[in-house]
Amino acid sequence: MTGIVDYGAGNLRSVQKAFEYLGERAEISSSPEVLDGCDRLILPGVGAFGQGMAALKAGGLAEYVLRRRAETPVLGICLGMQFLMRRSFEDGEHAGLGLCGGDVVRFASGKVPAIGWNGVFQLRTPLFAGIPEGSEFYFVHSYYAPVGEYTIGRAEYGVDYSAAVWDGRNVYGVQFHPEKSGETGLKLLANFLKL
Repeated sequence: MTGIVDYGAGNLRSVQKAFEYLGERAEISSSPEVLDGCDRLILPGVGAFGQGMAALKAGGLAEYVLRRRAETPVLGICLGMQFLMRRSFEDGEHAGLGLCGGDVVRFASGKVPAIGWNGVFQLRTPLFAGIPEGSEFYFVHSYYAPVGEYTIGRAEYGVDYSAAVWDGRNVYGVQFHPEKSGETGLKLLANFLKL
């Protein structure tokens, strides 16, 4: 079973429906006791970084994800991916979970937020198994993580940025919304289930 971490914000039901389509039971919960019964965790997210991290911490879920990630695959989606980074500069400076070490910054040019389909390149790790270079995924975001050693997929919007990240162990993050990215997004989620 897959646990979808509920901290009061995020694209919870659409993520759940995508996993159900793949035949996977997915439980939305803010309870560590319920999430303990899950084989993998999804950290979804839409909204502002500071508010989201505050809610995650207030519910004890930030500490919970940090504890579980040693033995449990974790996938951060959109804002959930940004939570994995060291800090964000959205409306001030806010600490993230620090699992991938980089910062989150605002796009300096172009229409913001960046909304729509964008190609993802330099795909690495089994998360992208069977997904061709340049495959398009659906993005909605105003902030991004620059390319770094944690980057396993790149996209471009005036600047190259991390479309996907990995901590080198069990934690993955994608800036795009796989649950809104058609068959390619479903393929990525199916790959996550196999990790």
